[in-house]
Amino acid sequence: MTEQFVVATAGHVDHGKSALVRALTGTETDRWAEERERGLTIDLGFAEMSLPSGRSVSFVDVPGHERFVGNMLAGLGPAPVVCLVVAADEGWQAQTSEHRDAIKALGISSGVVVISRLDLAPDNVEAVTAQIRHELADTALADAPIVATSAIEYRGLDELRTVMDTVFDQLAAPDLTEPIRYWIDRAFPVKGAGTVVTGTLADGTLTVNDRLELLSKDSSEVTVRSLQSHGSSANELVPVTRAAVNLRGITADAVARGDVLVTPGAWFNTDVIDVAGTPDVDFTQLPQEFSVHIGTATVYAHCRPLGSEFARLSLDRSLPLHIGDRFLLRGTGQRLITGGATVVDVQPPALRRRGAAKQRAETLANLTAENHLALEVRRRRAVDRSMITAMGIAVPDPLADDVLVHDRWLVDRQALDSWRQQLRNRVVAQYKRDPSAGGITEQAAVNALDLPDRSLLSLVVTEAKLQQSAGRIADPALRPSLGAAEAAVAELEQRFINDPFAAPTADDLDELQLGDKELAAAAEQQRLLRLKGNIVLSPKTPALAMRQIVQLEQPFTVSDARQALGTTRRTLIPLLEHLDARGWTERLDGNLRQVSGR
Repeated sequence: MTEQFVVATAGHVDHGKSALVRALTGTETDRWAEERERGLTIDLGFAEMSLPSGRSVSFVDVPGHERFVGNMLAGLGPAPVVCLVVAADEGWQAQTSEHRDAIKALGISSGVVVISRLDLAPDNVEAVTAQIRHELADTALADAPIVATSAIEYRGLDELRTVMDTVFDQLAAPDLTEPIRYWIDRAFPVKGAGTVVTGTLADGTLTVNDRLELLSKDSSEVTVRSLQSHGSSANELVPVTRAAVNLRGITADAVARGDVLVTPGAWFNTDVIDVAGTPDVDFTQLPQEFSVHIGTATVYAHCRPLGSEFARLSLDRSLPLHIGDRFLLRGTGQRLITGGATVVDVQPPALRRRGAAKQRAETLANLTAENHLALEVRRRRAVDRSMITAMGIAVPDPLADDVLVHDRWLVDRQALDSWRQQLRNRVVAQYKRDPSAGGITEQAAVNALDLPDRSLLSLVVTEAKLQQSAGRIADPALRPSLGAAEAAVAELEQRFINDPFAAPTADDLDELQLGDKELAAAAEQQRLLRLKGNIVLSPKTPALAMRQIVQLEQPFTVSDARQALGTTRRTLIPLLEHLDARGWTERLDGNLRQVSGR
């Protein structure tokens, strides 16, 4: 498979970015008539070429004029490699600085610098080179290769192609298994095909029939109908490449630049984040409102500083993010790029108490790749593993000692110890209040512990060395007692030994002082069986009944069963319904039943 790369241009207006791409690729990237008439790039342009090595390179040509910085950022944001263009006759300019600052803020660390228009000032190359080295000194492009070219005379183009191959040799291979986050830069309808969106596929693999989530004004599920890259159809596209994606399930007017296609559940969609600024950013000196840029999206943010290095940003729309994502910050109404920021929390806690912002900044300052998972689990006590993955936090194997796994949950051991002790205390206290209760109900335990999810209860029960059955939690070391009702229940048990099918009447139960509470406790301890209509029998009665019923001619009537068991209809009907519910017998019609399987 041909290796593919995407390169975004950058540089001052009219320094020859589009002319350079046209000379390299033979493609006119100015798509609009207005752009060609004015000789000014307004929106993003796209072109493709092959290098001598056989690699395929896609160019995203961005506008250089200050009025179109938003469009420039949309092209630069998703690109892993930049081609910074500086004209030989004019040298470094103000907009070059802004584009450099954008490159730096976005964390783009690979690229090549082109000195263009060599034909206009061939003697300026040395001076412009010195300018470039000075201006890029504190950036990741400080040692980037510099190539002098002329798009008019086609000078330096072969050297540039060779140098680009060298730059690509040093790039890490993209991850084909990463979840998709495909930032859209164009959307348009195609007759007979429907909606097509374009963008740069930086990670992951796009395949025909993939089901993705489109995050726009309204989220919706879409299906990849077909794929193209530079006009060639494909069943699968891998990074890094320009991709045209034909979508099923959405109209073109419902999609805009800045919208994004994502693998469902793989990203954390959020509009409140905590961020760390790049070294040149002091959040206490920034305005409260500014715009932030990631991918092809630009959204407005309200900033609450958490000291100089950290801030909480409230965005005007939700974005699919991972911890570690890089933002560009740009002051509203200002030309200059304010700086960059890295996402450190995609679901930060509320700041309600005095001094909470300062304390939060201290917590963020102590975050590391090694302790982030444990601290996140500690804060939440327990968290679904899929949520951690969507946040972009790595889950190491083995886990740290203070984090354990229970089904899909990552649980903080300190929280588990607290839950365990609380549960034991609740069970013991309930036994002291009412020895006949047989522990506490599962729902009471969930409510008392304030568990993040009911499924964690079984883990707490096990850790507390308790028993969970029939909807209750008890301590096997605490023998339940029926208290004052013990003698009455024992008397009923003796009666059932003599006649298992003779249910006591309501008067009998009143005389024995066995009310609902006492009967429920006895049933909980499996000393009595309670059926509909307040019929009370021995737990052994159903099995004894079946010994007689299986000997009847099948199917049998209620009358047949009543005579065989020697009981009343009042007792028999609830007993037969109980047998039906257990699957031991089955009802055929209004009066006939048979033993199941007969």
